[in-house]
Amino acid sequence: MDAKATAQAWNRRHFLQGAGAGLGALALNSLAGHNSRAVAAAVNTALGKPHFEPKAKRVVYLFQSGAPSQFETFDYKPKLRDLRGQELPASVRMGQRLTTMTSGQTTFPLAPSIFGFQKYGRQGAWMSDLMPYTAKMVDELCIVRSMYTEAINHDPAVTFFQTGSQLAGRPSAGAWVAYGLGRLNQDLPAFIVMISRDPTRAADQPLYDRLWGSGFLPTQYQGVKLRSGNDPVLYLANPAGCDRSMRREMLDDLAALNENSYSLIGDPEIQARISQYELAFRMQSAVPELTDISSEPEHILNLYGPEVRKPGSYARNCLLARRLIERDVRFVQLYHMGWDQHGDLPKNIAKQCQATDQPSAALIQDLKQRGLLEDTLVIWGGEFGRTVYSQGTLTETNYGRDHHPRCFTIWMAGGGVRSGMTYGATDDFSYNITENPMHVHDLQATMLHLLGINHLKLTYRFQGRDYRLTDIHGEVVHDILA
Repeated sequence: MDAKATAQAWNRRHFLQGAGAGLGALALNSLAGHNSRAVAAAVNTALGKPHFEPKAKRVVYLFQSGAPSQFETFDYKPKLRDLRGQELPASVRMGQRLTTMTSGQTTFPLAPSIFGFQKYGRQGAWMSDLMPYTAKMVDELCIVRSMYTEAINHDPAVTFFQTGSQLAGRPSAGAWVAYGLGRLNQDLPAFIVMISRDPTRAADQPLYDRLWGSGFLPTQYQGVKLRSGNDPVLYLANPAGCDRSMRREMLDDLAALNENSYSLIGDPEIQARISQYELAFRMQSAVPELTDISSEPEHILNLYGPEVRKPGSYARNCLLARRLIERDVRFVQLYHMGWDQHGDLPKNIAKQCQATDQPSAALIQDLKQRGLLEDTLVIWGGEFGRTVYSQGTLTETNYGRDHHPRCFTIWMAGGGVRSGMTYGATDDFSYNITENPMHVHDLQATMLHLLGINHLKLTYRFQGRDYRLTDIHGEVVHDILA
């Protein structure tokens, strides 16, 4: 590179963010196990080292994309049975906004769930008949019935949960955790993503790679998507005619060229590129072993249900999540699509629960019996809740539900969360929170706290200001901590 090109490359951003070794390069050194107190001071967090003793080392986030209805799962509202078909009272709605899908309705008939509920566990928690396997594990769960969000449509709501902002472009939660704590297994990424869907709902809400992206953080912290099939990670396998020794020689030569470029430019993304090439080389051995479940005993496969034998299914992904946790992957994100049920809700939610209930419960049981649940935080939930009134025509056996951001249910387990408890409450219409509201940023702050991170100190300077996952919000919910 000539002097002119070098001068052009050495711009203000590179000077500020990459002076000397550069924050990205220092973060890379930390990721490789070379922690530095100077780095910790520079970015307000001890990279690779928690701020205080963590309760959890790892996270499995079971994100139910499309927003499960709380009425058919965890928030039992028996008084609605006597109000079926009546209008939603104005005193309950209190002028809250509606989506354009129901704002034009002339009537808002109350739709009680047609599914039964029973009490389970030591706490006597009400659980839907659609969730029999999860019900058996209820004493391991902390059920939060008072979640709320600010977004009323899918994309901003999902983006808000994943990145702390409704606007695209911020780093994902998994990327923040990878940035703050680094990898535990040097042969696998700190952050791995898997996606499953209801195959009968082809036109469901899309999921974009930016939801597990690194945003303005160095790119080595973005999530790596593990796909089903013979090529779990794109471009990982050697091309035809190139054996492992040839790939090693190629990477050595490429690293030398990149190091030369870095010495001239100082862009930390060059160091990130070197790191990712090396990780990919190690993953060539680690990933095939990870995704091969032939060594799993029959009773474990049966625990996850019949769909576990189908690559790409939610059940298979739950089993792979356990295998990833065993291998100390820091953050595992499972997305399951198909919960957006504006019409034909009873039929569609029954299918979704059948696909997800047994594997979710099996993951909890499997982690516990291996001694991994104690330091693994598991989170289950979607981006918002559903309306008490029916979208479209209400009949004896059929109804739909629109988006409702003001209250919905998630659950957590393991990793320092109190087990066997229900937190928060909603009114008789599950329309407003009556006790212990928990905001999206509160959940994110609490998750980071359990990982030993002070969410106020996990920051990154970008475009002249310090950013964090919880932005300028969020409180740790100490009441749900063990």
